[in-house]
Amino acid sequence: QVQLVESGGGLVRNGGSLRLSCTASGSLESISATHWSRQAPGKERELLATITRSGRKELADSVKGRFAISREGAKTPVSLHMNNMKPEDTGVYYCHVDTIQLSYENTYWGKGTLVTVSS
Repeated sequence: QVQLVESGGGLVRNGGSLRLSCTASGSLESISATHWSRQAPGKERELLATITRSGRKELADSVKGRFAISREGAKTPVSLHMNNMKPEDTGVYYCHVDTIQLSYENTYWGKGTLVTVSS
């Protein structure tokens, strides 16, 4: 199993920056990919960014050029760097991971961290 804790959320002004961190514990070697998703008020959850075990990165079109995902080492926290933030970036941000262990696949989610962008 994998446990995830997100941190770094809070209030930021329009145009500001924020960095979220996702710290994983447990069976870290089973993690094949780490993702950040967002649940905005009244909207469906949206996948924003992914980084795989090999370091391949993907970003949603809605955040390309403003957000970045990074990880310093294989077992260090995964960060979501958010720049030029807009009020529509407001929402609860979740870290989640895909795991593969003994051919079984699972997904684990953190509890989320709230980000509010003031206009």
